Amino acid sequence: MEDRSLLVLYGSETGCAQDVAETIARQGKRRHFRTRVCAMDDYDKANLVDESFVIFVCSTTGQGDEPNNMKKFWRFLLRKNLPHDILNGLSCAVFGLGDSSYQKFNYPSKKLYKRLMQLGANMLYVRGDGDDQHYMGLDGELIPWLKGLWENVANEFPLPKDKPIIPEDVLYPFKDIDITLPPSFHIEFIADDTDKAESRLVTSYSEGEYDMLVKANDRITAADHFQDVRHIVLHNDSNPYRYEAGDTVSIMPQNLPDEINQFLEQVDWAGYADRLIKITPADPDRKVPPHWPETMSFRDLFLYHLDVCGVPRRSFFEMVSYFTMDPNHTERLREFTQPEGQDDLYAYCQRPRRTIAEILFDFKPFDIPFDYILDLFPPLQPRAYSIASSIRVRAHPDELHLCIAIVKYKTKMRKIRRGVLTKWISTLAPGDVVRRVHLSKGSMSLPLPSTPYIAIGPGTGIAPIRSFLEERILDHAKSNVLFVGCRNLEKDFLYGDQWKNYVADGYLTLYTAFSRDQEEKIYVQDRLRENSSMIWDLVHNQHAKVMLCGSSNKMPSQVAFAFKQIFMKEGGLDSEEAESYFSTMMKTKQYQEECWA
Repeated sequence: MEDRSLLVLYGSETGCAQDVAETIARQGKRRHFRTRVCAMDDYDKANLVDESFVIFVCSTTGQGDEPNNMKKFWRFLLRKNLPHDILNGLSCAVFGLGDSSYQKFNYPSKKLYKRLMQLGANMLYVRGDGDDQHYMGLDGELIPWLKGLWENVANEFPLPKDKPIIPEDVLYPFKDIDITLPPSFHIEFIADDTDKAESRLVTSYSEGEYDMLVKANDRITAADHFQDVRHIVLHNDSNPYRYEAGDTVSIMPQNLPDEINQFLEQVDWAGYADRLIKITPADPDRKVPPHWPETMSFRDLFLYHLDVCGVPRRSFFEMVSYFTMDPNHTERLREFTQPEGQDDLYAYCQRPRRTIAEILFDFKPFDIPFDYILDLFPPLQPRAYSIASSIRVRAHPDELHLCIAIVKYKTKMRKIRRGVLTKWISTLAPGDVVRRVHLSKGSMSLPLPSTPYIAIGPGTGIAPIRSFLEERILDHAKSNVLFVGCRNLEKDFLYGDQWKNYVADGYLTLYTAFSRDQEEKIYVQDRLRENSSMIWDLVHNQHAKVMLCGSSNKMPSQVAFAFKQIFMKEGGLDSEEAESYFSTMMKTKQYQEECWA
């Protein structure tokens, strides 16, 4: 029998690409491949030439950048001394995850696909371009792409005659074949002794990770405003750290104890809550996350490491269908995983933002083996935030400031939805510890003090702009123009007093767009058009750097359109020339965006 080894390599920033990689691996197992799943930077790159079949899955971050856990792998592939035929023994495929509202849609996967072909790889199928803008999300492209991929794989790696594809509705033994999808990890309940209890507190730290103390957690929007925005100050006196303007932090959320206790009661696991467990990989290709303690309580597994309060991806419904005890529920859950069931899945889960815990309640009873817990429940994922401060002595020495909107809203279920991280953040008080805060280099760079600076920051998009302005003003740069957008002057004008002081000191020109303070709504793009002559002079004649930060919905494209209108009006360009001018600004990074969903 020929080599039936499948390696799935992923580059993932928020866990979505990792989830897709795990889904592909499960489908590979059903086709009798020996599958491995690994982050690209955790893989020994020297072994790539010996692989026969690899599927690459990578997301997009920043302005078309590759994820952090793909950067080393990508630099390796770009080495000029690699022979052009070094991968001619490799069959592979590439699936990208991105958002078509961005100009550099799926750039990492597009570049990866091209580079693999340059190195001689045999591409088994066309590149897949998952798009968040699709009404079905990434699954809108992933589902049909996988169908076509596996058809091509069947020709390249035909199944043995005595081993048919294992049906998707089978988890346990099929005919005379061993368990189809054995668990990835084993969970062992262990004796509760003092040594093991203390070991629960031990975690590992990687470079750039720090424990931080909460110094302040203040609401900076009016008490009667619909949105609670927090100004959070973190510090660490015992372990020196540094960051630059534009850098980001990643914070790992924790679930709330009351919610986890309620969840454990709901799934009849409350009796195990205080028992100690040890988690071991089921095969040598799996690894327990390095920051997890060697032993922990069963409750702590859900409190600190697994996501049961978030909205699940489609893969959750696939896995949970194996454990429900009601045949009607099983059938319904499997319908949600099929192409024809995606509209129903959207209506049931995505639109009302149903959580994993709520879904389990709807489809009780279950019989979930403990060993499958880590395959069923996704891990908690860190959330990234732009730093909103300068660490310099004359600004905020030894402090790290964040500007975070607490996610809280109602859906058609008429039940309040809350963000997994921000509901925990909102409970933090001075003196509390935020563990393993990770500092990362940002995608935007500070312009020279002599270069004019145009900043556009609707809502919490003001966070990274605050860090840049603080740095520039410390360097006595006076050519700073800020366009701020919010709803009301008196309710959510974030850091308004600071901007007014900069204006009074001659360091800032400020334009505000309070969209709800008058009958006609006014946005930052309207203020840009109103000041078109100044914008054109700064951009075209003085080569000002432009930075836009905020929501990734319609706002970035509307601001971009306003700039193109300015180029046409003030520069005399036609529409095609204006488009080209704006594109050049993006390529040269004269215009930069940092936007988020």
